[in-house]
Amino acid sequence: MRKIGVHLSISGGLYRAVEKAAQLNIQAVQIFLKNSNRWEAKPYSKEDIAAFVQAKDTAKDIEVFAHSGYLINLAGIGDVKKKSLTALTDELHRAEQLHIDYMVLHPGSHGGRGLDQGIDSIAENLSEVLTRTKKTTILLETTAGQGSSIGHRFEQIRAIMDRASCPARLGVCLDTCHIFAAGYDMSQSEGYTRVFSEFDAVIGLKRLKLIHVNDSKKDCGSLVDRHEHIGKGCIGNEGFRLLLNDSKLASIPLVLETPKLNDDEADKMNLKTLRRLMNT
Repeated sequence: MRKIGVHLSISGGLYRAVEKAAQLNIQAVQIFLKNSNRWEAKPYSKEDIAAFVQAKDTAKDIEVFAHSGYLINLAGIGDVKKKSLTALTDELHRAEQLHIDYMVLHPGSHGGRGLDQGIDSIAENLSEVLTRTKKTTILLETTAGQGSSIGHRFEQIRAIMDRASCPARLGVCLDTCHIFAAGYDMSQSEGYTRVFSEFDAVIGLKRLKLIHVNDSKKDCGSLVDRHEHIGKGCIGNEGFRLLLNDSKLASIPLVLETPKLNDDEADKMNLKTLRRLMNT
């Protein structure tokens, strides 16, 4: 069975996300490790760690992924670079405390300094952070291409991985909304096959460890990142049916980051849609 999951809140305690995942009968969950819009957070207590690890061990069939904070920009300079290195190092240590194997990271934004310089900076700073930590693998997330963000072409992700000194601890998280907005049209059979053949040729499917399943409010090639409920956007049901039934990707967990509504009402709706498409 495909591992299907949801990004869930850690409000009230990290462990509550795992408990909610069990209630939703999902096989994967993604969480932030602290407030995603702040640089710093107080250290976990022994009780925080113990409660989460116990919940994770109890729900042993649920795979947990972390997502790094939004302020981190490894292509940044000056104070932003310094804070980003410190914050990402801290979050990787937190992931290791919680026995989480993978952390999703937005590669960064070059801020007008140029793509090639931005890629070099990201690779250099990734290498620095990974030497400070021991285990957790960073998954570079494909981006939509808004502004000066890096990672909206597969070649950019591959270049970062090639230039970093710790390739064994780097993988990829593919976001369906982001690649569609970036111009990779996976909405119909021919385009879907072309997109994933290109991904395999440029990066390699063996590097793909997680897929964010999000429909797109905006057209293919818009370079605008706006998530929509599954089947309600411009990708549509067929693109997700192809993804869910692709035997080459059967081992890759899928996690929803679709808009929330009334606690878990929208999550249940989108999960139902995914499960229906998986059986058609």
